[in-house]
Amino acid sequence: MSTRAPIRMIVGLGNPGPDYADTRHNAGFWLVDLLAQRHGGNFRAERKFAAEVAACRVGGADVLLLKPQTFMNRSGQAVQAASAYLKIPVEQVLVAHDDLDLPPGTARLKLGGGHGGHNGLRDLVAHLGPGFWRLRLGIGHPGDRAEVIDYVLRRPAREEEASIREAVTEAADVIPILLGRGEQPAMHRLHTRAPRAEPQPGPEAPE
Repeated sequence: MSTRAPIRMIVGLGNPGPDYADTRHNAGFWLVDLLAQRHGGNFRAERKFAAEVAACRVGGADVLLLKPQTFMNRSGQAVQAASAYLKIPVEQVLVAHDDLDLPPGTARLKLGGGHGGHNGLRDLVAHLGPGFWRLRLGIGHPGDRAEVIDYVLRRPAREEEASIREAVTEAADVIPILLGRGEQPAMHRLHTRAPRAEPQPGPEAPE
Protein backbone atom coordinates (compact mmCIF):
# COMPACT_ATOMS: atom_id res chain seq x y z
CA MET A 1 0.00 0.00 0.00
CA SER A 2 1.07 3.61 -0.37
CA THR A 3 1.47 6.07 2.45
CA ARG A 4 -1.98 7.53 3.22
CA ALA A 5 -0.50 10.92 4.11
CA PRO A 6 3.01 12.15 3.35
CA ILE A 7 5.58 12.42 6.11
CA ARG A 8 5.90 16.10 7.04
CA MET A 9 8.14 15.94 10.11
CA ILE A 10 11.16 13.74 10.86
CA VAL A 11 12.18 13.66 14.51
CA GLY A 12 15.55 12.44 15.67
CA LEU A 13 15.71 11.30 19.28
CA GLY A 14 18.74 12.00 21.43
CA ASN A 15 20.11 14.03 24.31
CA PRO A 16 21.39 17.58 23.77
CA GLY A 17 24.93 18.71 24.46
CA PRO A 18 28.45 17.57 23.55
CA ASP A 19 28.64 15.00 26.37
CA TYR A 20 26.01 12.89 24.62
CA ALA A 21 26.73 13.61 20.96
CA ASP A 22 28.52 10.33 20.16
CA THR A 23 26.58 8.01 22.44
CA ARG A 24 24.40 5.16 21.21
CA HIS A 25 21.26 6.90 22.47
CA ASN A 26 21.84 9.72 19.96
CA ALA A 27 21.56 7.63 16.80
CA GLY A 28 18.34 9.47 15.95
CA PHE A 29 20.18 12.79 16.07
CA TRP A 30 22.82 11.32 13.75
CA LEU A 31 20.13 10.54 11.18
CA VAL A 32 18.51 13.98 11.08
CA ASP A 33 21.93 15.68 11.12
CA LEU A 34 22.88 13.67 8.04
CA LEU A 35 19.59 14.54 6.30
CA ALA A 36 20.15 18.24 6.99
CA GLN A 37 23.69 18.00 5.63
CA ARG A 38 22.56 16.24 2.47
CA HIS A 39 19.47 18.31 1.73
CA GLY A 40 20.46 21.84 2.64
CA GLY A 41 18.85 22.12 6.06
CA ASN A 42 20.31 24.34 8.78
CA PHE A 43 19.29 23.63 12.36
CA ARG A 44 18.26 26.57 14.52
CA ALA A 45 16.85 26.79 18.01
CA GLU A 46 13.06 27.11 18.20
CA ARG A 47 12.14 28.04 21.75
CA LYS A 48 8.40 27.48 21.40
CA PHE A 49 9.06 23.83 20.53
CA ALA A 50 12.01 23.35 22.93
CA ALA A 51 13.81 21.90 19.93
CA GLU A 52 16.22 22.55 17.10
CA VAL A 53 14.52 22.56 13.69
CA ALA A 54 15.62 22.59 10.07
CA ALA A 55 13.43 22.87 6.96
CA CYS A 56 14.52 21.11 3.80
CA ARG A 57 13.20 19.42 0.68
CA VAL A 58 13.69 15.66 0.39
CA GLY A 59 12.37 13.40 -2.35
CA GLY A 60 10.36 16.27 -3.79
CA ALA A 61 8.63 16.93 -0.45
CA ASP A 62 9.02 19.73 2.08
CA VAL A 63 9.86 18.30 5.48
CA LEU A 64 10.76 19.63 8.91
CA LEU A 65 13.63 17.99 10.77
CA LEU A 66 13.39 18.25 14.56
CA LYS A 67 15.75 17.47 17.43
CA PRO A 68 14.10 17.81 20.87
CA GLN A 69 16.29 19.65 23.37
CA THR A 70 14.29 18.41 26.36
CA PHE A 71 16.43 15.32 27.01
CA MET A 72 15.28 11.89 25.98
CA ASN A 73 12.61 11.14 28.58
CA ARG A 74 10.69 14.35 27.72
CA SER A 75 10.91 14.08 23.93
CA GLY A 76 7.14 13.93 23.58
CA GLN A 77 6.70 17.45 24.91
CA ALA A 78 8.76 18.98 22.12
CA VAL A 79 7.23 16.87 19.37
CA GLN A 80 3.69 17.52 20.56
CA ALA A 81 4.36 21.28 20.70
CA ALA A 82 5.68 21.28 17.13
CA SER A 83 3.01 19.01 15.68
CA ALA A 84 0.20 20.96 17.35
CA TYR A 85 1.52 24.36 16.23
CA LEU A 86 2.16 23.20 12.65
CA LYS A 87 -1.01 21.06 12.52
CA ILE A 88 0.88 17.89 11.62
CA PRO A 89 -1.11 14.76 12.52
CA VAL A 90 0.65 11.86 14.22
CA GLU A 91 0.61 9.64 11.10
CA GLN A 92 2.71 12.27 9.29
CA VAL A 93 5.49 12.11 11.89
CA LEU A 94 8.54 9.83 11.51
CA VAL A 95 10.70 9.25 14.59
CA ALA A 96 14.27 7.97 14.24
CA HIS A 97 15.61 6.30 17.37
CA ASP A 98 18.16 3.84 18.71
CA ASP A 99 16.88 0.29 19.22
CA LEU A 100 18.34 -2.27 21.63
CA ASP A 101 16.49 -5.15 19.95
CA LEU A 102 18.30 -4.76 16.62
CA PRO A 103 22.00 -5.47 16.06
CA PRO A 104 24.33 -2.64 15.07
CA GLY A 105 24.22 -2.07 11.33
CA THR A 106 20.48 -2.74 11.06
CA ALA A 107 17.70 -0.26 10.31
CA ARG A 108 13.98 -0.98 10.12
CA LEU A 109 10.93 1.11 9.22
CA LYS A 110 7.49 0.54 10.76
CA LEU A 111 4.23 2.32 11.53
CA GLY A 112 2.92 2.37 15.09
CA GLY A 113 3.64 0.03 17.96
CA GLY A 114 4.62 0.21 21.61
CA HIS A 115 7.59 1.88 23.24
CA GLY A 116 9.59 -1.28 24.01
CA GLY A 117 11.00 0.29 27.15
CA HIS A 118 12.59 3.19 25.25
CA ASN A 119 12.08 6.30 27.38
CA GLY A 120 11.89 8.68 24.43
CA LEU A 121 9.25 6.56 22.71
CA ARG A 122 7.42 6.13 26.01
CA ASP A 123 7.02 9.91 26.30
CA LEU A 124 6.08 10.26 22.64
CA VAL A 125 3.33 7.65 22.97
CA ALA A 126 2.07 9.40 26.11
CA HIS A 127 1.83 12.75 24.28
CA LEU A 128 0.91 11.71 20.72
CA GLY A 129 -0.42 8.19 20.88
CA PRO A 130 1.29 5.24 19.16
CA GLY A 131 0.40 6.03 15.54
CA PHE A 132 3.64 7.64 14.35
CA TRP A 133 6.21 6.10 12.00
CA ARG A 134 9.43 4.72 13.50
CA LEU A 135 12.86 4.36 11.95
CA ARG A 136 14.60 1.88 14.23
CA LEU A 137 18.41 2.10 14.27
CA GLY A 138 19.96 -0.98 15.84
CA ILE A 139 22.56 -0.50 18.57
CA GLY A 140 22.61 -4.02 20.02
CA HIS A 141 22.03 -5.03 23.64
CA PRO A 142 24.58 -5.27 26.45
CA GLY A 143 23.15 -8.66 27.46
CA ASP A 144 22.13 -7.57 30.96
CA ARG A 145 19.09 -5.40 31.57
CA ALA A 146 20.83 -3.73 34.53
CA GLU A 147 23.54 -2.41 32.19
CA VAL A 148 21.23 -0.81 29.63
CA ILE A 149 21.33 2.77 30.97
CA ASP A 150 25.13 2.93 31.05
CA TYR A 151 25.30 1.15 27.69
CA VAL A 152 23.10 3.57 25.75
CA LEU A 153 24.84 6.59 27.28
CA ARG A 154 28.32 5.44 26.25
CA ARG A 155 30.06 5.85 22.93
CA PRO A 156 30.29 2.50 21.11
CA ALA A 157 33.58 0.90 20.19
CA ARG A 158 35.01 1.98 16.84
CA GLU A 159 33.84 -1.00 14.77
CA GLU A 160 30.38 -0.97 16.35
CA GLU A 161 30.02 2.77 15.79
CA ALA A 162 30.99 2.29 12.15
CA SER A 163 28.21 -0.29 11.78
CA ILE A 164 25.61 1.98 13.39
CA ARG A 165 26.63 4.93 11.24
CA GLU A 166 26.52 2.74 8.14
CA ALA A 167 22.90 1.88 8.96
CA VAL A 168 22.18 5.57 9.55
CA THR A 169 23.59 6.32 6.09
CA GLU A 170 21.48 3.60 4.49
CA ALA A 171 18.39 4.89 6.30
CA ALA A 172 19.13 8.40 5.01
CA ASP A 173 19.37 6.94 1.50
CA VAL A 174 15.85 5.54 1.87
CA ILE A 175 14.16 8.70 3.16
CA PRO A 176 13.79 10.29 -0.33
CA ILE A 177 12.15 7.05 -1.50
CA LEU A 178 9.78 7.09 1.47
CA LEU A 179 8.80 10.71 0.89
CA GLY A 180 8.65 10.48 -2.88
CA ARG A 181 7.24 7.02 -3.57
CA GLY A 182 5.78 5.71 -0.31
CA GLU A 183 6.62 3.19 2.36
CA GLN A 184 6.51 -0.06 0.38
CA PRO A 185 9.46 0.67 -1.91
CA ALA A 186 11.29 2.29 1.02
CA MET A 187 10.80 -0.77 3.21
CA HIS A 188 11.81 -3.09 0.39
CA ARG A 189 15.03 -1.16 -0.14
CA LEU A 190 15.89 -0.93 3.55
CA HIS A 191 14.81 -4.38 4.73
CA THR A 192 16.23 -6.43 1.87
CA ARG A 193 19.60 -4.80 1.47
CA ALA A 194 22.63 -7.06 1.05
CA PRO A 195 24.30 -8.02 4.34
CA ARG A 196 27.54 -6.31 5.23
CA ALA A 197 30.58 -8.11 3.91
CA GLU A 198 32.75 -9.52 6.66
CA PRO A 199 36.37 -8.39 6.48
CA GLN A 200 38.62 -11.03 5.00
CA PRO A 201 41.98 -11.83 6.58
CA GLY A 202 44.93 -10.63 4.57
CA PRO A 203 47.88 -12.78 3.54
CA GLU A 204 50.10 -13.88 6.37
CA ALA A 205 53.39 -12.08 6.64
CA PRO A 206 56.43 -14.27 5.94
CA GLU A 207 58.35 -15.32 8.99
